[in-house]
Amino acid sequence: MLEPSQNDELPVIPGKRYFTIGEVSELCAVKPHVLRYWEQEFPQLKPVKRRGNRRYYQREDVILVRQIRHLLYEDGFTIGGARQKLSTPEAGEDTSEDKKALIQQMISELEEVLDLLQAA
Repeated sequence: MLEPSQNDELPVIPGKRYFTIGEVSELCAVKPHVLRYWEQEFPQLKPVKRRGNRRYYQREDVILVRQIRHLLYEDGFTIGGARQKLSTPEAGEDTSEDKKALIQQMISELEEVLDLLQAA
């Protein structure tokens, strides 16, 4: 995630539901053709497309564009490296497999507690 200190030069994201490609371009200091290219390279970036293939970005998309911009322009990642960084979970983040294992463990522990309560 971008730290607020890393985001000082970019304008604050307004509290709108949808943003046009031009607005996102200004908010993220990236040209529109770059945003269209990033849509092809980063599967996470999927703006809503409406009439005439017009793109409408949501707040999460704008934040993701800022993350991509930071990885590429500030941290020096390649497109492939940034894609991999965004697709792999951060240290301390649980993957879906970890979550499933944790849920199964909790279920078995709760069943043991239930058995103890029923025996008493």
